[in-house]
Order: sequence, then C-alpha cells, then structure tokens
Amino acid sequence: MYALLSLVPKGFLPNWGCLRSGNNMLNIPTQAFPAPGSQQRVAPSGQSGRNKVALKPGHSLMDWIRFSKSGKDLTGLRGRLIEVTKEELQKHNTRDDCWTCIRGMVYNVTPYMDYHPGGEEELMKAAGMDGTDLFDQVHRWVNYESMLKECLVGRMATITTKAAMPPPSAMGLAPPQLLAPPPDKDSRPRYDWFQTDVAVHLVVYAKRKIPSSGCTIVDLKGGVLRLEVLLGKMSYMIHLSLADEVEGNLEANTGFSVGKIQISIRKQAKGKWTSLGQPLESHNTFLRKKDRALYYRDCVLVSKTEVNHNSHVFRLQLPRGTVMHVPVGKHVYLKALIKDTEVVRPYTPVDQSLAAASHNSSQESDLYLMIKVYPDGVFTPHLSSLHIGDCVSISGPEGTFSLRPLHDVTHLYLLAAGTGFTPMARLIQQALQDTDTMRKTKLLCFNRREEDILWRCELDDLAANTDRFQVEYVLSDPCDSWSGRTGRVEESMLEEFLTRPEGSKCYVCVCGPTAFTEITIGLLKQQGFSEEELHAFQG
Repeated sequence: MYALLSLVPKGFLPNWGCLRSGNNMLNIPTQAFPAPGSQQRVAPSGQSGRNKVALKPGHSLMDWIRFSKSGKDLTGLRGRLIEVTKEELQKHNTRDDCWTCIRGMVYNVTPYMDYHPGGEEELMKAAGMDGTDLFDQVHRWVNYESMLKECLVGRMATITTKAAMPPPSAMGLAPPQLLAPPPDKDSRPRYDWFQTDVAVHLVVYAKRKIPSSGCTIVDLKGGVLRLEVLLGKMSYMIHLSLADEVEGNLEANTGFSVGKIQISIRKQAKGKWTSLGQPLESHNTFLRKKDRALYYRDCVLVSKTEVNHNSHVFRLQLPRGTVMHVPVGKHVYLKALIKDTEVVRPYTPVDQSLAAASHNSSQESDLYLMIKVYPDGVFTPHLSSLHIGDCVSISGPEGTFSLRPLHDVTHLYLLAAGTGFTPMARLIQQALQDTDTMRKTKLLCFNRREEDILWRCELDDLAANTDRFQVEYVLSDPCDSWSGRTGRVEESMLEEFLTRPEGSKCYVCVCGPTAFTEITIGLLKQQGFSEEELHAFQG
C-alpha cells in the first residue's frame, strides 16, 4: 500500500525529500528525505521508490473524497462492522474483492483501486493480508483512518492462546528469544535534572556524538514537556507532566560533540520541586524513529513571499514553548483537514534566502517552506488560501538524509527538476561554508520555462560572487530568446556537466519527479558513479 494512500497525485518521487505538491505528485513519502517526489523524502539512490501510474480522468484525490462521501456502500456490508478472522481476510484477495488490514483494522480497498496513485499493483501486494508493514514503508505519516473510513469493514479477530513453555535445553531452561532486542542498557540515552529556586534544568546524555542529521525537538505546552532527541535511525523521548507551573518559554542547548542536551525552563513561582513531574505515554523510551508516531504542532503563518508566478515562500512561526531545528536534507509534514479528510504533504524547509546562513540557531522559531501552488491540486490551493495569522499543523523532521557522505567531498553536483530545487538550496549553503575540502558546487536546474526557475536572481548573484559555485539552467519549452541549455536530461549533457578532476572526490544529489530521478540515476550509474557517490531525494 505502500503507495496506498498516496493520497494525492504527486509529481514527486516516493519519500522524498524534495517535496512538491500537486496533481501530479502525490506527496507521499516513505521514510526518506525530501519526499519521494520531492515534496520531500529521501531514499538511497539504489531504491527506485514506488511507481506512479496515470490515473483516469475523474480519479484525483478530491474525486475520491467526493466519492467516499457520496453515501454509497463501499464495504458491501450495508453499514455493519464485523469481526474479521485471518481466514476470512485471506478470502478477499482479488482485484474485484480486495480487503487488507492496517494496525488491526480491516478495510475493503476495492473501491479505492482506481484512485490510488501507486496503481492497483501496489495495493494488491497487501490483498487478503496484513499490510501494516508495507504501508509504513511508504507513508506511515498518512492518516489512512480518515482516507478509508468509509471502507472500514471491522476489526481483526484476536485469538488468545496459551504460551507454550519452551523445552529445557541441555543447560536448563533456554531464555526467551526476542525478535528485536532492545538497545544495550549501557548504550541507551539517559536523563537527569537539577534545579535552582527560579528554574529547572533537564539534561539528556546521549552517550554518543549527536550526528549532523540529529536534532532535538522540544514542545512545552500546558505544563506538559515533550522532548525528542533524534540520533540517526533512533529516537529518544522524554514526556512529562511537570510538577508545577512554569513559564511558556524555554532554552535548549545541544553539545553535538559530547552528546549532551540541556533544557532550561523558568519556574512560575520560586521554590523547590520534590520531583520533575509525572511520566506520560512513551516517556523515557528509545525506539527506532520509524516506530515513533508523528507529532504535530500548530504553527502560525507569518508571511508569504512571492518567488515566481506560482510559487511562494511561506514563513511559519513555531508556537511559544517549541524549539525545533530541521537539519539540512530533512523534511517536515504539513497536515490539514480538507472536506472532512485529513491530507498530509511533505515539504523540505529552505532558508529565508540563499544569502541567509544555513547554520540557523537551535532557538530558531520560524520555518521557511518554498511551495508551488497547483490550481487544480488539493493541498496547495488550501495553503494558498490561508491568511496571515492562520495556523498550519507541522510535524518534526523526517527523512534519512545525512551529511556524512559529504565528508572529504571536493566536488558536489546537484541535479534538480522543478521544485526538486528545495532540498538543494540549503545543501548549496552547507557546501559553501565548507572551505576546507569542498572546492566546487555545481547546480543544474531543469524547468519547463524561464519564468519557472526558482530563486534565479539569487542563484546568479551567488555564482557571480564566488567561483566555488556554478549554476546552469535547462528548459524543455524555451522562448525564442533563450540562449541556455534546452531539452531534457540525457547522457551527453551529464557527461559535459559532471567533470571528475584527477584526485577529486565527487558526490551527486538528484531531486525531481519520479521519472526524472530514475532516469538521471540510471544515466549516472552508466557513467560510473557508484551507489556511495549518489543520493536521490525522492520528490
């Protein structure tokens, strides 16, 4: 399913880290950066991501929403909810009779087949069986309960069995085997706290260096503290109802090299606390990031700045009490209720401008998202209709992108199509800050027309002011006066653009619609670039 609820057409790659949105891009990411179709999600270059199919006219996400609200019986059970056994589920495994189970709930997805951007083949992978793992691989962030609520058949029947005692081994009773052993106790992060009369201080010891892809997200609201520390593929969480009232603001400091995070919160009244507070759900847990449910906070739209004829930079202010810095190459999810259906899309943050430093303070309270508005889309018209002061629900950072492969890289090549440019923006800034090893950063931007180019003036100014950065543009539908490159990505163009000087270490990042990314990665491999030298932001 796994595209199952790709929820909306997308023009990106799966998981994607580069995000974009629109009819032709279902921003439905898997768990990588910029999303599979950019809109942001990231996947290792070797992963092709899910395929997108051309939907029939009248089968967009909005059409599905209308159809599901039409009152028609989409389950075939006339409104009844039933308990489904494993044997019963297995019977419904054909194109014309397809049930699947997600997290213990069974859905008849037969009516959704023709609306699924990933095509029926993807849905059929979970026909008559539990599709939870497949679903999570592509878009665990999608609210399938909302999308498929009219298709709900019922709950899976639970079977209670007595656990059989394992036979004693030669050395006595064998210990139970764990499929996924918990992290070694000594390697788990831990926390401590101390206080003064006016403040409480929480300290997390990660017991390792915090990677460049790691970060700390703190949310303090209504006396509840939620702290999540991202450590590679793992997530450590503290979740407490604080013992007494505190001020709404807080300060967060991260020592990346020593693996220490300190959160300082001012007390509302002077005095000593006997405890830090009461533990809440998931407190003091250390899990794989993909097993952690997404958490959203409401951000306020502060401004919309025009980038070109159909794209704007949306400036969103994090709520008081929230500290969140999105690492380079990561994306966030935006969520909105549209026609009673929860719709989610991934987007990769940019900085306020290319001139802005990429090393934002960990106390940064604003996010900048470059978003192209598609008039016939579902999500972006909603965003475009928002007024200054309106709220948008935003998740924490997601994606697998890491700056680690760029260590010792001398030449960075960025290939971006359309809004696949968004993850590249901060990568450019990051590369230019590395004056020790990074000798050249080159960007090749593919667009349809000249007016579609994003931040062109800023890119040209940057190239004019530093010989370590170069940008070229390729148009597929140029005007008569255009003198630059034309056409689409092809072998000779890449051979000319991607030079490999003797003694250099090269790295290539690609982001754009799925077809663009797959073709480009294939051409790069033909030219001898290895998996370790490539990264595909799925857009």
